[in-house]
Formats: sequence, C-alpha cells, structure tokens
Amino acid sequence: MLERYPYYLANRPRQPNADLAVTDKYSGEVVSRVALADAGAVEEAIAAAVRAAGPMRRLAPYARQEVLEHCVRRFRERAEELALALCIEAGKPLRDARGEVARLIDTFKAAAEEAVRGEGEVLNLEVSRRAAGYRGFTQRVPVGPCSFITPFNFPLNLVAHKVAPAIAAGCPFVLKPSDRTPVSAMLMAEVLAETELPEGAFSVLPTRLEDVGPFIEDDRLKLLSFTGSEKVGWELKARAGRKKVVLELGGNAACVVDGDQGERLDFIADRLAHGAFFQAGQSCISVQRVLVHEDLYGALSERLVARARALRAGNPRDESTTLGPMIDEPAARRLEGWIQSAVGRGARVLAGGGRRGALLEATVLEGVPADEPLSAEEAFGPVVLLQPFRTFDDALRAVNDGRYGLQAGVFTQDLSRAMRAWDELEVGGVVVGDVPSFRVDTMPYGGVKGSGLGREGVKYAIEDMTELRLLVLRQG
Repeated sequence: MLERYPYYLANRPRQPNADLAVTDKYSGEVVSRVALADAGAVEEAIAAAVRAAGPMRRLAPYARQEVLEHCVRRFRERAEELALALCIEAGKPLRDARGEVARLIDTFKAAAEEAVRGEGEVLNLEVSRRAAGYRGFTQRVPVGPCSFITPFNFPLNLVAHKVAPAIAAGCPFVLKPSDRTPVSAMLMAEVLAETELPEGAFSVLPTRLEDVGPFIEDDRLKLLSFTGSEKVGWELKARAGRKKVVLELGGNAACVVDGDQGERLDFIADRLAHGAFFQAGQSCISVQRVLVHEDLYGALSERLVARARALRAGNPRDESTTLGPMIDEPAARRLEGWIQSAVGRGARVLAGGGRRGALLEATVLEGVPADEPLSAEEAFGPVVLLQPFRTFDDALRAVNDGRYGLQAGVFTQDLSRAMRAWDELEVGGVVVGDVPSFRVDTMPYGGVKGSGLGREGVKYAIEDMTELRLLVLRQG
C-alpha cells in the first residue's frame, strides 16, 4: 500500500491534499492517506459526467466490453495487491480478501458479457382491428449520469456491482466510496484510467459529509444507488427528488433447520459457522438467527459452538487467521453492549462474548428475547443466535417477525416445505439447502421491507441503469 493516493476526477488522478487517513484495522495505525474532494471538485465531477453522457451513450457495445475486459485482465494481474489492500484497510483475513478479489473479477466478467447483448423486443401490436398494420420494437438506452455511494464491508465487490453495470449500460458516474476503506476504490479507478472511456465517464471522490449533498440531491444525476444502513438509505431516498433510487440496506438474516436434517448436521454446522463469522459477520446477509427443530437443537448447538471456538482470531495478514477485527473498536464495543444487554434479560452465552480492541470473539447465544437489539436489529458482527421451534410454520413466522427482509436460508429435504418457504417468507431471496449468506454475483440480489428496494446482480443493475424506449411502426 502506498503512502498517498489521489482521488479521480473526470478520469484523471488529482492530489490536492492527503487529508483522509487510512488505518490498518488490526493495529489501528495510519498506513496511508487519500485525497479528499471538496464541494468544488464534486461539482466539477457532476458537470463532467453530464458532458460525458452523450459520448458514453454512443460508445459502441464492443468498446464497452473492451473496457471491462481490460479491467478483468488488470485485476487478475494485480490480484495479490488488491487482496492485501483489503486485508489492511478492511481487516479481512487474507483468504477472505482473495475471495473478494475473485468476485470482483467475476462481476466485471459478467458485465463484459452483458455489454454486447443489447436486449430488446418485437411486439405484436395487432391486438384489435384498429391496430392492424402496427408493429412495436423496444430498446434499452442509458438512464444518464449516475451517483453511487458504497460501504466499507466489501470495498471492492460492492463498488464493482455499481461500476461494472454502469459501464456496460453506457452511464457515466460519480462514486463516493467509504471513507474507512477508500484505497480499494482508488485502485479500481487507477485501472479504469488506463482505458479509453470518454472524458468525464467516471469520478471517484472520497468526500466529507458536509459535501456529499450533490451526490444525493443534484437533479442532473438520474440514478442514485446506495448500499449501507437502513436509516441512512431511507433518508437519502427522501432527499433524492425525481431520480431513480436503488437501496441495498440491512438485514438480520435467519436460517431454518428442519427436523429431517439429522444426517447432515456436521455440514450444516460448517455452513452456519461460515455464514455467521465470515468477515467477522460484517455482511448484510450474515447468519444472525438460526431456528432449529427442537429434536435437533441440542446436537446442532453443540456442533456450532465447537466450530465457533475453533476459529483463529488475530492479525488478518496471518494466513492462519480465520476471524479478523471488526471495522473499528466502537463497532465492536456496540455489539459487546448488545450481548451484555441480552444476557441481562436472561440470554445465555454458549461461546465467545469477549472483546479485545476491535476483535470480538465468535459468539453463540440462546434465549435472546425477540425485542432485544441483538435479535431485532442488524448485529453486523460475529454473533449468531439459536432458537428452537416445534413446527415448520412456527419457524416461518419467526423469520418474518421483524422489519428486515433480505435473504433467508432453509435446510429441508421436503420439497413442499421448501416451496412454502419461497411463497411465504417476506424476503428478497430464499436459499434452500444452504445459508442465507450465499450469493453469486449474477443473481438478482436485494431485499424487501426495511432491507431496501431494487435489485443488484449485473443484468438486473443494468436494467435499473437503462430506460425502455419504444418504436411504433405503421406499415402500409
């Protein structure tokens, strides 16, 4: 990691200052500095994106694909550098960081494939005598300049889920990355700057809170895509005016383990431990609540506790580390307080619960009251709650009990129960046979209720970043 990084304005690096300090999330030491954009730079970037809208719209699909394919090649060449940046600025264990780089590459590959598809339809308009001789055709056209605001937990791949579809769709954009993890976005911008994108096609600007307003409110920007907390997301939507808004917000994902899973408990415990403690639980679809049939509760609880205790916490640069720090010590202290609050009301800690700085132990609890923050809110840390159920319908009601609805997992061999879960669970996606943390970057991903609106996944993001245009042709 370099000592200083510029921001990127209208495709070009600028280093007016080095005001944003970047810390090693394990040691807490400042390891780099990044330029911060002021209000003037934000205005300049939006104006440049507006000027680039026409050239981006006219950029041939094959040329967009070439840009994305260049990024894929360069990300592969710089994979270890990218992984180390994630390890340092986000606190990800190296094995997890390498996994995120692989997903970054997959996302850009998928966008390159979609860039040349140009989907449209031929419509039969002859639905009555008055429409005889009429035919219809549709095409998708870029929506125009876009605004992206991204969080700290996946600083490469969540940025990629906005940037790659925008290029494939032909939309210029301004991006505000998280001020906690800006370096990953700067490395991506460095690769984009090597391409022949039209001037103004992209700007990547870490920005102070007081200067972020235009990303949200400026009417020249035609779409706002935000990934982050529920509270902030809905506030931004209220301020966004007429522009399209896509929100990927929080969750407190639940997983149901049905009574027919007795022969698979070791596999299920492995998957639950991965889903709950991967990336120190800092994922919107981290396994937070596990509902287990009462006949299997004791056996699965024993297995999950053993796996939580076996995780190796420590320096994420150590290849043997499986549990790294949370993003900072205040985040870890918040979750520690939630654990103590639940215990004060009768919950029992089965594993973990301790904290050292930003490192919170992998924690398993049972008996947490439903109205405790640890159950009702998004924990966003390495904590999982166990709860027994008697009937499958009881479990489905418990999953739906709350304001979030991102993804849910269901372990069952009963097809009718799997289909009932799909029909009845108030979530954006149901994963049968695995944990709700499962995601492939081409699938439609997103939530309902308090978890947001719209869908990510390359093809579906492109649909949001384009508008349908109709041609009606009268023959004769």
